[in-house]
Amino acid sequence: MTSEFAGRVAIVTGAGAGLGRCHALALARAGARVVVNDMAAADGAAGEAARSVVREIMAFGGEAVAEPADVSSFAAVEAMVERVIARWGRVDILVNNAGILRDRSFARMEMADFDRVVAVHLSGSANCCRAVWEAMRRQGYGRIVLTTSCSGLYGNFGQANYAAAKTGMIGLMTTLQQEGSKHGIRVNCLSPLATTGMTEGLFTAEDAIRLTPEAVSPAVVFMASEVAPEKTIIGAGAGVYSVVHVVETGGVYLPPEARSPADFRAVFAQMSDISTARTFNTGFDQAAGFIATANRARALAG
Repeated sequence: MTSEFAGRVAIVTGAGAGLGRCHALALARAGARVVVNDMAAADGAAGEAARSVVREIMAFGGEAVAEPADVSSFAAVEAMVERVIARWGRVDILVNNAGILRDRSFARMEMADFDRVVAVHLSGSANCCRAVWEAMRRQGYGRIVLTTSCSGLYGNFGQANYAAAKTGMIGLMTTLQQEGSKHGIRVNCLSPLATTGMTEGLFTAEDAIRLTPEAVSPAVVFMASEVAPEKTIIGAGAGVYSVVHVVETGGVYLPPEARSPADFRAVFAQMSDISTARTFNTGFDQAAGFIATANRARALAG
């Protein structure tokens, strides 16, 4: 164990197994007191998976508690956060990891499965963020990690529900960062790639050896630390760490008389020119960029 996170309190959702378990262990080894969240057992108490992770943490001298809560229920999450604050006085770190899969091609997907996946991943993350938000604002410090996915960034067949929820994390991150920045809250996204129960059978045995969940957690520790970035998507897998950028090309101005499909086709290559790509800090920055490009084009046209 180290003392880097001494005095910090971290909540990790879906921490009974897989990536969540590894995130919880890594944060505890860095000195944080860790809330191991997972679904409740039949009697409403913490399940064996979460309690097992707590025992692992305590075995190496860490401090942890198991907290059952269905993240898709704001009332359940709010009650969990209240218990944590009553116990430890604060919440510094939130790692939104809880998730489920209901994979099926869109033509065969029941909309109930679409709704359930969005409820757990996207609404569940929003519930957790909202439950800790005021505490983080009051203390002037917070680190929030949302979990996106290569499915959300690039798409995967049979995962329309999961991909939609995971793409929603990016919009949630960018807006929460704008609102939380002045309160010392930093919000980032993790895009992990690892062999877990949710990805079992998708990789060869050789690749699975490299794609351990333990190799992902260092990125979480970084995003949970005092030197965390802001509004950043970090990819992590097999010991490789990357940054994903959302960029937009410079754009082409078309006058009112030249906006037909044929006109678009004629300039599409120019519209797509990645060498002109730029990033925006807010949606209003995009609007300003459009207006500036249009004004320049009209000025050149005389």
